[in-house]
Parts: sequence; C-alpha cells; structure tokens
Amino acid sequence: QVQLVESGGGLVQPGGSLRLSCAASGTIFRITGMAWYRQAPGKQRELVAIISTRDRTTYADSVKGRFAISRDSAKSTVDLQMNNLKPEDTAVYYCNMDIAITELSLSTYWGQGTQVTVSS
Repeated sequence: QVQLVESGGGLVQPGGSLRLSCAASGTIFRITGMAWYRQAPGKQRELVAIISTRDRTTYADSVKGRFAISRDSAKSTVDLQMNNLKPEDTAVYYCNMDIAITELSLSTYWGQGTQVTVSS
C-alpha cells in the first residue's frame, strides 16, 4: 500500500515563504509525474505545479516566479518552495504522484492535504 504524507503547511504573513514537502512510502516500483494541487474554500481543486521524471516543470500562471517545485526520486519526495506568498494562496495543498507498484501498474495517489494560510 502506498501513502503520501505532506508537511510544512502553516500560517504566514503576506510576502513570507513556506516550504511544503511530500514523501511517498510503501511498495514503489517507479514514480513518474509528481505535482502539487490546491483547493481554496468554495473553489475547485487546481493544479499548482508539476514536475516530470526529467525535471521538466510547469506552473500555474498565478504562481510563476514565486513557487518552485523540485523532486528527489531516490527518496520518493517532492517539495514546493513558496515565496512572496499572497492571501489568495490560502488553500489546502495536496501532493499527487503517479506511482507504479509493479512494472505493469500505474496509479495516481494523493496526500491528505496540508493547510496554508496567508494572512496578516
């Protein structure tokens, strides 16, 4: 069984920084895409950033230049460095990984979510 566990959320003032981390554990043969999503109250979950196996990254327009996604495939982790945070970044952040537990299987897994609140 595969589990994703996030850490690093919290309360920060506008302009501040936070670093989110997500670690996968369990029976893992291979991890392909890794990503961070977020969901604000009353809104749909949206993609924040994604990183491929070749470290190719894509960001939502709203976070470009402020957020940076990185991965350590050997450790099965993905991080999200968030700088110059704004109140509109307030949301529950979820990590997401496409994981194969055998050579022939590939499934999408989600973390439990971590709250990020940007407020003065």
